[in-house]
Amino acid sequence: MVNSFPFAATAEPEVASPSVNYLSGAFGLLLAVGIATGLYGFFVGHEHVYNVSREVPWGLLISTYAFFAITSTGLCLLAAISHVFGGNKLAPLANRMVWISLITIISAFTVIGMEIVNPWRMAIYNIISPNVTSNIWWMGTLYGMALGFILLEFWLILTKQYKLALFFGILGGLAEVAANTCLGGVFATLAARPFWYGAQLPVYFLACAFLSGAAAAIVFTHFAAVIRGQRMEQQVFEGVQAAGKVLLLMLILVSVSTFWKMASFYVGGSVGGRTAADALYTGPLSTNFWVLEVGVGLVAPILLLALTRMKSLAAMSLAGIMALVGMFIARLDMVTAGQIVPTLAEFDASVPTYFNYAPSGPEWIVAMAGIGLTGMLFLQGERFFGKRFSGHDSH
Repeated sequence: MVNSFPFAATAEPEVASPSVNYLSGAFGLLLAVGIATGLYGFFVGHEHVYNVSREVPWGLLISTYAFFAITSTGLCLLAAISHVFGGNKLAPLANRMVWISLITIISAFTVIGMEIVNPWRMAIYNIISPNVTSNIWWMGTLYGMALGFILLEFWLILTKQYKLALFFGILGGLAEVAANTCLGGVFATLAARPFWYGAQLPVYFLACAFLSGAAAAIVFTHFAAVIRGQRMEQQVFEGVQAAGKVLLLMLILVSVSTFWKMASFYVGGSVGGRTAADALYTGPLSTNFWVLEVGVGLVAPILLLALTRMKSLAAMSLAGIMALVGMFIARLDMVTAGQIVPTLAEFDASVPTYFNYAPSGPEWIVAMAGIGLTGMLFLQGERFFGKRFSGHDSH
């Protein structure tokens, strides 16, 4: 089924300029330091290097995993849609989106692997002792299946076996959708955490996937042109504009969803949910929420895309970066707000209003490992597979 191929058929050695090599090295250093910090945590104990606790057991690394996994889902779905409905303007971006989807899910697994105390047990018991009633089991299994399907799809793209690539791309997209909604279900089915509980999160995560995927497609396509020092081809630019339209639509939808989720806690919601919402509105998470999640992540890119009418590549790329920053902070806000309200607060006046949680330095370093891996593999992908990312090589 799979034929070997020479790298000369796909590689663009000229991409490996000194500046690109230095940047790859910097990303590689981020990755190495992050993995070393994570391994250090295994030896001395996670409780000594991470700020998570019995009261707040999930922290930055969980939210970073969710950010990368959700972004991977969006990229995979946009690529699959553009491949299935060929001839659309997103098609010139599709092969690169498959690659970025692949490396972001690998980055997600890398970060979560540093967070779990015994990741090897997860891999073993996921197979020999499956729990089909567990959202977490389904999430891990489906994302693992998606990784396999996307790997096969990308190999088939490299070898120009496009019909088989389309088949595995569809399977990968279906697995990613199922995994993404199960990820939302991990939070949405926890009745003890009223800020998370409810039917909205799985659908909200899917909307965030399209948002993050469109933003990543714009940013990485722009960076691919920058590192080549070339003017972007017209058909690729039109593909970026199409991704910009998807991004603008999803920014509006996620903004509406965010408003109604927060408003719902003040019109009959539970005390715990309202207290968590207060943490975002006026409490310890308010700067994150108003400045980074809403201001930088939603309002600013909407205005930028609308005012420039998606005619400026730099403006679209900046909007994409801001949207990704907002999505990263939104995941951290969601994970934190759902836990910092004591579950027995309304029954015990002696407990604090909020538990304290702020990511530790080592947590940030491990999270940066995911960014380092994504950046390094993106640059090396442009070097070794760049010809398959050309607008002329879309299928």
